[in-house]
Amino acid sequence: MKIDALIKLMRPHQYIKNLFIFLPLFFALKITDTSLLLNAIIAFIAFSLTASTIYTLNDYHDIEEDREHPKKKNRPLASGAISKPQAIVIMVVLGFSGFALMATHSLSALAILAAYVIMNIAYSFYLKHIAILDVVIIAIGFVLRLFIGSAVTGIQLSMWIVIMTFLLALFMALAKRRDDVLIYLETGKKMRKVIDGYNLQFLDTAMAIMASVVIVAYTIYTTSAEVVERFHSQYLYLTALFVILGIMRYLQIAFVHLDSGSPTKIVLKDRFMQLTIVAWIIFFTWILY
Repeated sequence: MKIDALIKLMRPHQYIKNLFIFLPLFFALKITDTSLLLNAIIAFIAFSLTASTIYTLNDYHDIEEDREHPKKKNRPLASGAISKPQAIVIMVVLGFSGFALMATHSLSALAILAAYVIMNIAYSFYLKHIAILDVVIIAIGFVLRLFIGSAVTGIQLSMWIVIMTFLLALFMALAKRRDDVLIYLETGKKMRKVIDGYNLQFLDTAMAIMASVVIVAYTIYTTSAEVVERFHSQYLYLTALFVILGIMRYLQIAFVHLDSGSPTKIVLKDRFMQLTIVAWIIFFTWILY
């Protein structure tokens, strides 16, 4: 087994999604608290190891479907770079490491992590075949990351953060399904059984609705009396500009460039998206801190 195949199987590029663990710290103005930041970093590592277990399980379960996929056929298990017995060992090692690290850090976070694993196992073997429920479960996974960040730092989550995270994640999950539908229309191959429950008209409409709701929710959040009072600033609403730019760029990538299969890769490769996110962070931080 080659190291590069192992790394590819673990999908470290997906760890960017686990940065949601740090959001409670950021929005609570405690990102500079070194002890809390260390707690979040440990939770990030533990969650990432466990997430790699789930990615390996998905690849193991979907090996035959992935071999028919134009992109996923190059994954380590589908291509044969890693054997099924090796994948089982990898899952055990990664899963044990992630759970052990989280257990020594926070029992509450461990319980949430266990819920995440159970939910994803159910997703891999059954729930991913149920249209709408499949994308909702993906979105819930992002919310659970928030709750782990809250558990290890002791910071109570704002309902707005939970709502916006869920809506944004749902928006991106719908974009992933749109990519699957496009592949089916182009090749005639169904990459997922759940594709029968979707078509472009439904997904385009659902994405447009989610995009609108995300922008409205964020605008209400930044202009609410509670937030203005807590952050002592009336100018947070200005950061909505970057949220609008980011959402519009994602829609452009999905509808114009027809490439929304991997939200993580979009963030890692698209310069426009990167600049928008960095600008939002800088502007938001400047206002708050």
